[in-house]
Amino acid sequence: MTDAGQLVSPDNRVSVIDTATNTIVANIPVGSAPLEVAITPNGAFGYVPALFSDNVTVFSTATNTPIATIPVGVNPLGVAISPNGTLAYVSNHGSNTVSVINTATNTVTATIPVGLQPQGIAFTPNGAFAYIANENSNSVSVINTATNTVVATIPVGIRPRSIVFTLSGQFAYVTNENSNTVSVINAVTNTVVATIPVGTGPVGTAITPDGTLIYVVNKGSNTVSVINIATNTVIATIPVGSSPDQVTILPDGTFAYVTNQVDNTVSVIDIATNMVIATIPGFNGPTGIKTGTICN
Repeated sequence: MTDAGQLVSPDNRVSVIDTATNTIVANIPVGSAPLEVAITPNGAFGYVPALFSDNVTVFSTATNTPIATIPVGVNPLGVAISPNGTLAYVSNHGSNTVSVINTATNTVTATIPVGLQPQGIAFTPNGAFAYIANENSNSVSVINTATNTVVATIPVGIRPRSIVFTLSGQFAYVTNENSNTVSVINAVTNTVVATIPVGTGPVGTAITPDGTLIYVVNKGSNTVSVINIATNTVIATIPVGSSPDQVTILPDGTFAYVTNQVDNTVSVIDIATNMVIATIPGFNGPTGIKTGTICN
């Protein structure tokens, strides 16, 4: 068993990083223009939407090989797995819908209309709702996962990109790329209760396992902002590589990994010091990244 990170590259592959050595140990072929990846809670499978193939590749983390290809909507972009691992939600950027995939059968069981150009997806910790960032509607759609219907639409900043929930599920944090802010949504009332200034062009985001900090990738300023959830203030700004895109944090909370799309690298941040302690080369325009426990 080894902790590993999977990241996607525009050259149609998923690279697997061994976080013990910070080296690439495998490359998995997927569809055309993969931008995000999600790992099932048990660490057994990865789901990768391919923007130009209109499908999702499912790969086994035990063998690092594709095992299924699932047709979805037009230009699939974002993906998230439900907390119980039974569903994968995929945002179809070109058809303004979300495809619901049954992970037991790897088939689409529902298609849900949402806002314009949906991208980032996050489930509430109890799996009852999924929140979708609509990039061109400046809104977040709230889907009831029991009925697969939109039950609320929440105005946020300009060009929302990604969403992360606090561990309690009470609040959702949404990056607004063209507003240079993060919107804080009260998930009970589905209203914005705070707006946090961050760097230029915030895109990806991740929460520490202890639920105290949120890391926000600022694509335009080549930095990562660290938000203290208790105060909703930025407590650190960390320089990383050129045009950073997404971030993931190891399950033990020790390190954050940030993809740098122009540098073709991944920055490794020590959470304790908020400093970059390693830079991993060998990628081609890396974007989405997730961690999981890989069985080799």
